[in-house]
Amino acid sequence: MNEISVPPRPRLPEWLRIKLPTTGGFAATRNLLDGLRLNTVCESAKCPNHFECWSKGTATFMIAGENCTRACKFCAVSTGKPLALEADEPARVAEATRRLNLKHVVITAVARDDLADGGAEHFRQTIEAVRLANLGIIIEVLVPDFLDKDHCIDMVLSANPEIYNHNLETVRRLTPSVRHRATYDRSLSVLRKVKERRGDSIYTKSGIMLGLGETEIELYTAMQDLREAGCDLLTLGQYLQPTRNHLPVVEFVSPERFKAYGETGEKMGFHHVASGPMVRSSYHADEFDPTRFLRGHLKKV
Repeated sequence: MNEISVPPRPRLPEWLRIKLPTTGGFAATRNLLDGLRLNTVCESAKCPNHFECWSKGTATFMIAGENCTRACKFCAVSTGKPLALEADEPARVAEATRRLNLKHVVITAVARDDLADGGAEHFRQTIEAVRLANLGIIIEVLVPDFLDKDHCIDMVLSANPEIYNHNLETVRRLTPSVRHRATYDRSLSVLRKVKERRGDSIYTKSGIMLGLGETEIELYTAMQDLREAGCDLLTLGQYLQPTRNHLPVVEFVSPERFKAYGETGEKMGFHHVASGPMVRSSYHADEFDPTRFLRGHLKKV
């Protein structure tokens, strides 16, 4: 019986090799998260930046469990039957942000298509608990598409997060092979609805992974589609294959090209663009400070 050979994954270029931190901050953050029984997308999604972020005393909280109801071919988060929501999780997230003294927090979640509201009420409760424990904190939510249900979007918006983030992830052509159950137009619709409801009183944000086989024209089209949906903030980062069971990397995009794409995004009218090989949706999210912009005008002060 012949064994099926699996081609080796390509070697990482120099600009994607990470030096692990040597400070004690990493262990302190891990102990805090473990003590409060909190999940993070940092670990669940095998984010390459989590050593750096935890060492600096920050993390992206992933609520509503560890098991996602979707099986996107780029994502390392586990797929399976989710457990019941934990009623005390919002309070535990709030306590973690208080102990870490965060000024900007990103809260995300697995897709919960098993729930009628997709977990939107749990988002609302978590936002409100965090704000109560941390006056003045900037709250950014990175949400699933909620199947584009109006009542779910409105539920999250009722808690008044400063930034509403939903990732487009990839270009139109590649979406069916990259994102399980999600659609390109549905994601644009979610972002468009947020701006229609809240206008300039909220910032919308989205991210695209590069290196999956997209062309430059397709990327620029996706960026323009986001702008037409009213998207304010954009992240562009390199896709990295988390395991052999996930989509392979087609191309490692150079830092120079990322820089050029970022400059193009700024010319398109995005108010802030983070573009680089190691950029992720929540990586250095606090570099965009909503308090530096005038509501209704979006001009720097």
